[in-house]
Amino acid sequence: MASRIEGLKKLQAKLDRLPAKVKQRIRDAMEAGADEIVALAKSLVPSDTGALRDSIGWTYGRAPKGAMTIGKVETTGGDLTITIYAGNSEAFYARWVEFGTKEHVAGGKFAGAKIKEQPARPFFYVSFRANRKRVKGRVTRAINKAAKEVAAGS
Repeated sequence: MASRIEGLKKLQAKLDRLPAKVKQRIRDAMEAGADEIVALAKSLVPSDTGALRDSIGWTYGRAPKGAMTIGKVETTGGDLTITIYAGNSEAFYARWVEFGTKEHVAGGKFAGAKIKEQPARPFFYVSFRANRKRVKGRVTRAINKAAKEVAAGS
């Protein structure tokens, strides 16, 4: 499930006109928002071994192999692409915790084993939804402040 950002081309056109120091202001706002989402997700995730909690993070560019992602905001140059993710090769079960599982008979290594239903224990998308407006507002304010600085010649 990836999010779609409307108006991305219009934003990219504006970003292309801004100097590097202004992009840094926007980058800082995006990083602060990603930090908030990750912190909330880590506080909500159920933890047995801590592997899933420790796998939650954000990065510029692509998420680690096996991770589920909230989505990403990507610009043409790729220099402002942040991806928030949960899971990795060790904690590959992030999706199962987030969405739950139905009762089923296992295949593969444990073929024939009856697996009980596991209820959903959401931690990932709820963190995104809880912070979405605040993060968007922070980025919008950073863009507006940067645009004003550029217009003023700062």
